[in-house]
Amino acid sequence: MPRFGGIASMMRLPQVESAHGLDAAFIGIPLDIGTSNRSGTRFGPRAIRSESVLLRPYNMGTGAAPFEHMQVADLGDIATNPYNLIDSVRLIEEAYHSILQHDVIPLSIGGDHTVTLPILRAIARKHGPVGLIHIDAHADINDEMFGEKIAHGTTFRRAQEEGLLDSQHVVQIGLRGSGYSAEDFNWSRRQGFRVVPVEACWHQSLQPLMAEIRQQMGSRPVYLSFDIDGIDPAYAPGTGTPEVGGLTTVQALEIIRGCAGLNLIGCDLVEVSPPYDTTGNTALLGANLLFEMLCVLPKAVR
Repeated sequence: MPRFGGIASMMRLPQVESAHGLDAAFIGIPLDIGTSNRSGTRFGPRAIRSESVLLRPYNMGTGAAPFEHMQVADLGDIATNPYNLIDSVRLIEEAYHSILQHDVIPLSIGGDHTVTLPILRAIARKHGPVGLIHIDAHADINDEMFGEKIAHGTTFRRAQEEGLLDSQHVVQIGLRGSGYSAEDFNWSRRQGFRVVPVEACWHQSLQPLMAEIRQQMGSRPVYLSFDIDGIDPAYAPGTGTPEVGGLTTVQALEIIRGCAGLNLIGCDLVEVSPPYDTTGNTALLGANLLFEMLCVLPKAVR
């Protein structure tokens, strides 16, 4: 079948209904009712899957061959409620709790960043509080947004309050832009999170940073959450809240490849908004970053 033909599953992988027997699985979460400005991320999983047909099974840069010793498939999408965010969060948590009954690592395709909260709730039920590597332009630690406690900008505040995170092993990379006060980032610091603003990343390789993070995380369970707006909009314009001066695609690869050797128990790529992605480049970047995540899972062959 030519790459432009057939049904576009993630990387043209088999589509299955159960995680039984899988080592890793791609899962779409088409949700955007947690966004505060530009919507459209409900179409993210479909666009990322479509662009992912360009990917091949061997990572030429790292020598990773994830399919040689891993069973991987596409579990399809979580059926969210497009009229009710709180109900959608419940549905996502229940779905992941069921998926995690199997010994599988979820690679989630967003959807807005609200989706990470119910995923972390399900993961904490299995692993307890986890370390977190969070790449984003925004800290997502608002107490509320328009009076609501659950939204894409409150995710990690709720996660910390609910005891889902091992706060001394949380790193936020790429934070930047304008805000309402210094509290937008300082709340994270007071929790014990390591905050790496984008200015600390400019004009340099992030390999030394990732070496420090690997040492910090040790062997504990770690979750990787990657908001595509952590990347500069020159490379990833198709997102709801772009911020200038962001990370480069090379730095994104350094961050993910720098996670090799960590005890990753889940990853996500969120906030791709196809209506603002006229060339498909943002979705293509998202697909490549998800492949890179697959390539650094503990069972991936290098």
